[in-house]
Amino acid sequence: MILIADSGSSKTDWRAIGKGGEITQFRTVGFNPYYQNPDAMLRDLQTESILSLRGEIQEVYFYGAGCTGEKNKKTVSHLIRTVLGDVQVYVDHDLTAAAKATCGHKAGIACILGTGSNSGDYDGESIIANRPSPGYLLGDEGGGSYIGRRFLQDFIYDDMPTEIREMLLEETPLTNLEIQENVYQKPFPNRYMAGFCKFIHEHKKHPYCYQLFYNGFHDFFKRHVMRYTDFQHKPVNFVGSIAFHNGEILRKVGTDLGIHIDVILEAPIAGLTLYHQNKI
Repeated sequence: MILIADSGSSKTDWRAIGKGGEITQFRTVGFNPYYQNPDAMLRDLQTESILSLRGEIQEVYFYGAGCTGEKNKKTVSHLIRTVLGDVQVYVDHDLTAAAKATCGHKAGIACILGTGSNSGDYDGESIIANRPSPGYLLGDEGGGSYIGRRFLQDFIYDDMPTEIREMLLEETPLTNLEIQENVYQKPFPNRYMAGFCKFIHEHKKHPYCYQLFYNGFHDFFKRHVMRYTDFQHKPVNFVGSIAFHNGEILRKVGTDLGIHIDVILEAPIAGLTLYHQNKI
């Protein structure tokens, strides 16, 4: 039996595939070795769903945000073995998961727009070029934390339309102090900021909310996709909740910039399952 995991900063999708092709799936919190210490990750890995597979799994394919350098890959691999025992573990970046899920063995540009953002030029087998992805403080253009941060800035500076502010305050008694405490003092400020995208999405017919998404996606294309060689002639594929639930805005920005958007998936786990089934 093999176990596949696609982990972003907010959630992780897991699928266990048996030799007969039977599939078990479940979801846990997200993992990111850049933002979490090993003890916290180990605690979050010890869920009933994962522990129940101990002794059943022979190989684990873990694709995760922050799994780029060898140090982070070794940390994640060690933690998985701690929970599941002596299994073979392959750790790679979540961008590789996006490429395998959307492109398969064909060339294209693979992108992630979830809590954070990332992109890579894929030749059908591996990522051959990758733009910097410095995280929610310095990057994540187009991702939930980026758009949510702009939204919260407008709230703090009283730069959002009055009707949007009033509707927001009807849903939650938000204050400037509360925002600053969540961003500067509590864990996972990226998840906190991205959480406001639900409200922005629900009101995206309002020009202000629509423009927040449009501008975020425009920044993403400019900083990422349009920096790749011959990007105009390559299919551009996306995974992630922000891309999926706002696909019509994303495609509009792509059209305005002369970029061909092909596949948009909410999560890559189904595509990854197909990719790895031949390993059973």
